[in-house]
Amino acid sequence: MEPTIYDTPEHQTLREQVARFIAREVEPHGMAWEQQGFVPREVLRRMGQAGLLGIAFEGEHGGGDADALTNLVFAEALSQSTFAGFVITVLVHTDMAGPHLHHAGNAAQKARHLPKVCAGESICAVAITEPGAGSDVAGIRTRAVREGDEWVLNGTKMFITNGVHADLYFVAAKTGPGKREVSMFIVEKGTPGFSVGRALHKTGWLSSDTAELVFDNVRLPAANLLGEEGKGFYAVMKNFQTERIALGAMAVGHCQRALQLTLDHVRQRQAFGGPLWDQQVIRQRLSMLDAKVRAARQFMYHCAWAVTQGKDIVQQVSMLKALTGELVNEVVQTCQQFHGGMGFIRETAIERLWRDARVLAIGGGATEVMLEEVAKRY
Repeated sequence: MEPTIYDTPEHQTLREQVARFIAREVEPHGMAWEQQGFVPREVLRRMGQAGLLGIAFEGEHGGGDADALTNLVFAEALSQSTFAGFVITVLVHTDMAGPHLHHAGNAAQKARHLPKVCAGESICAVAITEPGAGSDVAGIRTRAVREGDEWVLNGTKMFITNGVHADLYFVAAKTGPGKREVSMFIVEKGTPGFSVGRALHKTGWLSSDTAELVFDNVRLPAANLLGEEGKGFYAVMKNFQTERIALGAMAVGHCQRALQLTLDHVRQRQAFGGPLWDQQVIRQRLSMLDAKVRAARQFMYHCAWAVTQGKDIVQQVSMLKALTGELVNEVVQTCQQFHGGMGFIRETAIERLWRDARVLAIGGGATEVMLEEVAKRY
């Protein structure tokens, strides 16, 4: 990866640390994880011990107090792995679920949970999407009703990453009649009435566990309300900025990895009396794709820099999510094409990248939804 104008020596050290972890702990074992459908807990604990699961969280609770740029460096470096199920398992914990506790948790909630989150002893999930509501957060139907010193939670969540094996769930529920009267709640595994309805079998992200969650008269102490009552919609909207930059990083990282794998392949693969690289169409298409990826990467880093400056960049982040979600599919499909028949064999890295990339134009805000977010801000 080429340096950016935002880079520091610490960023390069972080990239190297993550690369070593991936080479040692992930790539040799990822195929077994794809078979079993989840990343082993001991691997995540080792990430926590290495200081990689709480980079952006408070130092007093075991985090790294890092800014958005450093967090982006981590996400991009992590996404050099060819096992996207592993990548999303981690990024949901660090960038999509954990930040709800980081931003909205009170002192007691953070003291209880955040050290374990940073250490990889408690793995997080965020439960917003439902069978009838995804990107439209205001459309959720899960409801929480206050009864004395408790909240009673009822509803169903769908497509929840880390849903089977998480320990700590941040759950969005309606708490009032208004369309946006949503609150967030902390639900721990083992709470009576809370269960995994079923594990979901996906086309890609095979080493990531995904679940339907059921809340059947789940009674929660009032202290499990996360943030202000009725303000959960805005908490979700706020965290979408972090989440979508992370998904952009995942897309860009996969583009970089796919291009490198393909450059190596076409220089070696012999056809028509020489390497595929001798074919002009191959050279030119890969060159153009690389140009697009580099341009998207610079935009991504600019977005993360703007977050560090406290700027409201919902429009730009929505652009980034739409752009990179489509671009990664263009890149990996072309790279797979240039691998020929081997690109369609299940155990090859390029085949994994191809099937895993598809969801990046869907999850975390579908392309069409993102473009509407862009358009309504002109």
